[in-house]
Amino acid sequence: MKILNAQQIYEADKNTIANQQITSDELMERAATQLFNWMHLRLQGAPVKIQLFCGIGNNGGDGLVLARQLQKHGYLINVHVVNYSENRSHDFLLNLDRLKERKVWPNFIGPKDELPKIDKEDIIVDAIFGIGLNRAPDDWVTEIIKHLNNSKAFVLSVDIPSGLFVDKAPENGDSIVRANQVLSFQLPKLIFFLPQTGIYSNQWELLDIGLDQVYLNAVENEYELIGKNEVLQWYKPREKFSHKGTYGHSLIIGGSYGKIGAVLLASDACLNTGSGLVTAYIPTCGYIPMQTALPEAMVITDSTEKMVSKIQFDIIPTVIGLGIGIGQNEVTVKALKEFLSTNKIPLVIDADALNIISKHKEFLKMIPAKSVLTPHPRELERLIGSWKDDFEKLEKAKAFSIKFNLIVVIKGAHTITLCDGKGYVNTTGNPGMATAGSGDVLTGMITGLIAQGYDSLRATVFAIYLHGRSGDLAVEKCGYQALTASEIIDFIGDAFLDLFKVQEVSDLKEDTE
Repeated sequence: MKILNAQQIYEADKNTIANQQITSDELMERAATQLFNWMHLRLQGAPVKIQLFCGIGNNGGDGLVLARQLQKHGYLINVHVVNYSENRSHDFLLNLDRLKERKVWPNFIGPKDELPKIDKEDIIVDAIFGIGLNRAPDDWVTEIIKHLNNSKAFVLSVDIPSGLFVDKAPENGDSIVRANQVLSFQLPKLIFFLPQTGIYSNQWELLDIGLDQVYLNAVENEYELIGKNEVLQWYKPREKFSHKGTYGHSLIIGGSYGKIGAVLLASDACLNTGSGLVTAYIPTCGYIPMQTALPEAMVITDSTEKMVSKIQFDIIPTVIGLGIGIGQNEVTVKALKEFLSTNKIPLVIDADALNIISKHKEFLKMIPAKSVLTPHPRELERLIGSWKDDFEKLEKAKAFSIKFNLIVVIKGAHTITLCDGKGYVNTTGNPGMATAGSGDVLTGMITGLIAQGYDSLRATVFAIYLHGRSGDLAVEKCGYQALTASEIIDFIGDAFLDLFKVQEVSDLKEDTE
């Protein structure tokens, strides 16, 4: 699913109005009707007070149309207009008149007016600012937003939480509505998925308002949201007369004294993701643990007992997962340099291999094109330098990816994969996956998919989806606190099966009403 920037969203609206031969007011009515339907389905006429806070632009216009429909269906409403400018949109004024025709008189709030009383049992509809906001709200408007946030009432924001920008980081957290629920129109916004901005949207849903599909199909988007529908079309079914050699040979290189478990997790995940063969290259100290704990994997040992000192093997792997638990001993650094200088096999690079590369940036030029780097935030910072906000982080990581022709994974609640100037935003996963070894599992899964013939980008995006989905299924059994990397591996098969699970009719009901 495409993620568009603010300008592209405006273009989508304009194209819809022109191609469907409707007015902007009719599009607003359509959007607000979807808002009303969502609320009415859940409230069913409950006698709850709904406090609507509307700005004087088109987001406020959406709020006014919603207010009219709520009042028409017997809901108890109070409408407050945050009068932050003398410039009011045409559709706002049009719907203000329509609301007054129904004998609903909004309360206009200015800089010196008393703030309305809000009970914690009320529902707040936030329609103050939309996607057009380009500067922090005035101080008096900030006080209104703080009033909403402190009310303890349920807050529903229209399109985005008021005070957020669509394409840049916020300037003042106090000026942003903290929404319990966001109802966004047609397509998601990048701000829902970034740590600095996602915290203002506890839950979000999309409402289909019938934007012009020709434009949406044709527009070049910078970010893509990845869910089941996107990855399912990439799935490669197994052929009846295939054999283990058909599905590749993965080599996992890593481990050091006390960190053999990292290689064990990566190798196990690689096998469970479908790699036909898996060989682990580890220090001698890991031989018995690996052979005992994972009999399906083959093992090559380094000549050194406690660390990787020279990477030598006589197999021909399809892909190599590199760096998990490998340490940063000077002997290992030298071994890594020698290996990179001659290797032409695709790599998935993680953990200490990344830390070594960040200290020896000349190694970057030795990495094969479209190899995959999977840093956690601190490892990413060592590679690309510090950033002032999430948007700068994305731009710097994107430039790094393009410069060295690499795939860069930015791990997080919504992991983002960057390749060739485009980002792929993951939708699966949960806080329980913030646990030791989870990244090792992901490295093994990406490696396993590349081994089976998936191109590196699709393998990465697909593996991240499956990794998160495995965690989501596992957490239903054990809860967030008890979720371990091994549990994630145990549910990889379930995540594959889940790709083909038909959504229950009850799950679809809300989407069709």
